[in-house]
Amino acid sequence: MEGNNKSTHILNTSANLFGLCFAVFTYLKVLKLSTSTLIDEFTAVAMLMFMFSCTTSFLSIRSKTKRSQFYEKIADYVFMAGMAMLFLTTVFIVFKVMV
Repeated sequence: MEGNNKSTHILNTSANLFGLCFAVFTYLKVLKLSTSTLIDEFTAVAMLMFMFSCTTSFLSIRSKTKRSQFYEKIADYVFMAGMAMLFLTTVFIVFKVMV
C-alpha cells in the first residue's frame, strides 16, 4: 500500500501541531487575549481538526482494506483545513499583538 507513506507523515505532523495548539492556548492565557478575541475558538477548532486527522491517518495505517485510501484522503483534507485554521489564528494573534 503505497499511500500509507503519506499517512505516517500526516500522523506525525498533525500530532505535533496538536501540541503546538496547546502552547498557543497558554500564550493566549498569559497575554489575556482569550476573553476579548475569538483566537481561542479558532485554536480549539484547529485542535479538533488535527486530532481528527491523527485518528483517520492512524486508521489508514492500520487498515488492510481499500478503506485505507479513503481514511488517508480524509486525513489529508482535514489536515489541510487545520493548517488553514492555524494560519488564521496566527494572523489574528499577530494583528492583535502588533496593533
